[in-house]
Amino acid sequence: MKLHDLRPAEGAHRPRTRVGRGIAGGKGKTAGRGTKGQKSRTGGTIQPWFEGGQTPIHVRLPKLRGFKNKFRVEYEIVNVGRISALAETGVLDLPELEGKGAKTAKSVKAAPVTVTPDILAAAGLIRSLDKPLKILGHGDVTRPIFILADAFSKSATAKIEAAGGTAQVLEFPAGDEADMAGETYKADETEETDKAAETDAPVAPTKKRAARAASADAPVAPTKPRPARAVSADAPVAPTKKRAARAVSAAADTLPPTSPADETGSEA
Repeated sequence: MKLHDLRPAEGAHRPRTRVGRGIAGGKGKTAGRGTKGQKSRTGGTIQPWFEGGQTPIHVRLPKLRGFKNKFRVEYEIVNVGRISALAETGVLDLPELEGKGAKTAKSVKAAPVTVTPDILAAAGLIRSLDKPLKILGHGDVTRPIFILADAFSKSATAKIEAAGGTAQVLEFPAGDEADMAGETYKADETEETDKAAETDAPVAPTKKRAARAASADAPVAPTKPRPARAVSADAPVAPTKKRAARAVSAAADTLPPTSPADETGSEA
């Protein structure tokens, strides 16, 4: 037992220590705060990140540089090695989706195994179908595999084709974007149908159309003939390109036809 191990008895009430009430109280004068300094003043505290005046750590470290690409696509990634290993065991032969048991390695056929994002999700290789699927090339492919995915690495494509398989890129990304594409296609079809129905439907009469129809049926009032413009015969006509061409063609028509003999005489 030591002095610092002593504790008041349970249920004991010790009076609160009164500081700053004179020297006789034991906590007078400086009231246990020491002499002078920042922490001896009322409200004087030192922040936890203060380092005594030296350059603090958040200033010594360089600033964060670069940028965050908002167009970056987050993929669900799977290596071809894991797909090939499951294909060898027969897990990817699509019995699970039909409620049947997994096939054994002896019953696996040499035909290509079809692999889709749904099958990989059922096998537990990917977590979600909301993200597009990308196949990476780590591992070995030991049998032909027909894989449907949103993206492939060059090494993955080379290994799949070398084993006699096929790497097929999906036309639309998996998840919501594919649904949106389908909805957009349906909306376009609906708009075309509506437009065709509008062209075949009778046109509803309006005030302007009724007024036009009434004006078309009304008799046309006779108008006064416009006075003809007086053109003096002596007024010179301004020559134009068309008029000059017509004059040249008319003069050529009035000339007598020439014979070969005349042409020979003219040359002599």
